[in-house]
Amino acid sequence: MKTNPISQSTDVRAIEAWMMQHLRHLVPEIEIRAKAELAAQINRLKTERDAVILGHNYMEPALYHAVADIRGDSLELCREAQKADRSVIVFCGVEFMAETAKILNPTRKVLIPSTKAGCSLAESITADDVRRLKAQFPGVPVVAYINTYAAVKAETDICCTSSSAAKIVASLDTDTVIFIPDEYLARNVARETGKTVIFPEQAAAACPSANTFIGWHGKCEVHDLFTVQDVENVRRQFPQAVILAHPECPPAVAAAADFSGSTSAMVRFVQEHPAPQYFLMTECSMADNIAAENPNKEMIRLCSHRCPYMATITLEDTLAALEHLRYEVTVPEDIRLRAKKSIDRMLALTT
Repeated sequence: MKTNPISQSTDVRAIEAWMMQHLRHLVPEIEIRAKAELAAQINRLKTERDAVILGHNYMEPALYHAVADIRGDSLELCREAQKADRSVIVFCGVEFMAETAKILNPTRKVLIPSTKAGCSLAESITADDVRRLKAQFPGVPVVAYINTYAAVKAETDICCTSSSAAKIVASLDTDTVIFIPDEYLARNVARETGKTVIFPEQAAAACPSANTFIGWHGKCEVHDLFTVQDVENVRRQFPQAVILAHPECPPAVAAAADFSGSTSAMVRFVQEHPAPQYFLMTECSMADNIAAENPNKEMIRLCSHRCPYMATITLEDTLAALEHLRYEVTVPEDIRLRAKKSIDRMLALTT
């Protein structure tokens, strides 16, 4: 997503005025002055450090709008980072995203503001798990969701995103794929592509039947919380609302929604459609960020559904990362090169 001009400002008063106009219904007014001061310091220091700040769609509003040079989903951010002529990348997102940025930008220093920015989905599978799957199902190609760590990507044939998964699977000259690690994404894509999902413990033979996804039991702990009851409650209370679900939601939830797509696809949907109300079944901060740029559209939120890992990325920690150039992300070169092949194959099919 294009840069917000205020993210280049070092004028505290200008940033505060922008926040008061656009974020006062999202950020307590008492906090706005302090956040504006932090943003001005960050924007000044990123120039001194020759740094670019990448802000994922799930970042809190003040950080997302007032300091991020490039905003979007994990794939968009990594693509844009390659184009940015800066020596330092500060990735305001979770660890696997910062790793992907490092894989694609090996000569640049990549920083992550928090060491606690993990991911329940990425942590659900290891490189050893993938090697065991390949031994159990020899010759079956492995498709890895981008939400995996570098060591896992290094063991796979190709990566995918939630928006490109069906296209990636269709590009493979086979009826059977190992699709890891998101169980719900596998089931949602299987429904779209007419395949059946089984899991390693269900496979009695060395190779399953045709038109099969061999899945894994990984889940995003945020998207796993959404239910069909949530959809029914919103439809009853807000009959005009359009309901959007992330493909990491349970299949019954995605099927009950009006639209299912990646975070960037959700952003575009809200921008392009005239409905007055929207319910986004994804991390709550994204609804805040969309609301700030679409003031005439109401975002209905379930703000008990927050990502605890994304929430560890704060303005204070982003400033500290720049001040001390701390929490550098590294990927061993042998792993980086193998993981890059999987990412490059995906990029070649989705550019």
